[in-house]
Amino acid sequence: MLLEPRVIEAISGVYDPEIPVNIWELGLIYELRVERTGSVNVKMTLTAPACPSAQTLPSEVENRIRQIEGVTDVKVEVVWEPPWTTDRMSEAAKLQLGMW
Repeated sequence: MLLEPRVIEAISGVYDPEIPVNIWELGLIYELRVERTGSVNVKMTLTAPACPSAQTLPSEVENRIRQIEGVTDVKVEVVWEPPWTTDRMSEAAKLQLGMW
């Protein structure tokens, strides 16, 4: 029972309301650590410090991860360094947004 792929799948269901791409493909997740104990630590950012979803996206990420069987604890930390740029986006996200 590998948790990491299931955590990524859960995170991939979270969308930035202003951009029709999930936050995993947008590159907003800077670090994901899944411990053997079931503890999950996420470092994420937002597209901009004044993002209107600053309060909702991190809690949505936490809530989705907590619903996964085998997860014992979740910590989501919002970080601002390095700043997010479109370079962090996956090729799929860039294609979806017509950036290629």
